[in-house]
Amino acid sequence: MRLSILPIVAVASFLSLAAFAGEPNVLTREEKSAGWELLFDGKTTDGWVAIGKTEFPEKGWSVVDGVLTHAHAGGGGDIVTAKQYDSFELTWEWRIEEAGNSGVKYNLPNPAKNVGFEYQLLDDDKNEDGQRGGRLHQTGSLYDLIEPPVDKKSMPIGEWNSSRLIVNGTHVEQWLNGALTVEFEIGSPDLLERVAKSKYKKVEGFGLKTKSPILLQDHGSGIEFRSIKIRVIDAK
Repeated sequence: MRLSILPIVAVASFLSLAAFAGEPNVLTREEKSAGWELLFDGKTTDGWVAIGKTEFPEKGWSVVDGVLTHAHAGGGGDIVTAKQYDSFELTWEWRIEEAGNSGVKYNLPNPAKNVGFEYQLLDDDKNEDGQRGGRLHQTGSLYDLIEPPVDKKSMPIGEWNSSRLIVNGTHVEQWLNGALTVEFEIGSPDLLERVAKSKYKKVEGFGLKTKSPILLQDHGSGIEFRSIKIRVIDAK
């Protein structure tokens, strides 16, 4: 199935999981006061570039009715923020096509390459990688490293999910639809042991803290993003 555009939702704050109903791609007065910024304004692709380049891809990605959309098999490659981030809180809404696969990556050891921590976005029921890799490869996981809870809640295909990512110094939290799915410390013995057993074991610097862009993955699937918001925080 392909995606159609639906109405709206919400966002979280660093200190609260409460969501504020309202228009997508708009900051509330409270969010502005708390230092939030839009990474996607619903109209343009300003602030995003093709990975390793200075321009936005000419194909694959587009803005459709207030949604940043990657078309099924559209190409274009991964896109990243033009800015790099160290400690931050990121919130976004997303929905993916049937059997789809994508992700949001961060803490990239090499900003010009698409390898980094991945907050997995997936159709868990029908995507082959999710079935083959189990929960380590499913929505809300730290891909190939940390599983999300068995009872995590993903919305049905065609409906919007709400995700939240906190990187506060070396402390990381991943949230899905208001519930914590993954929590870890960058550079900790536990994480580095997991990295040594993973597909990333030969990637220099993987698992250590770094400043990098935030990446939206082109995995060939149709996926939509909106209300992408970020707040830079003072590391603990």
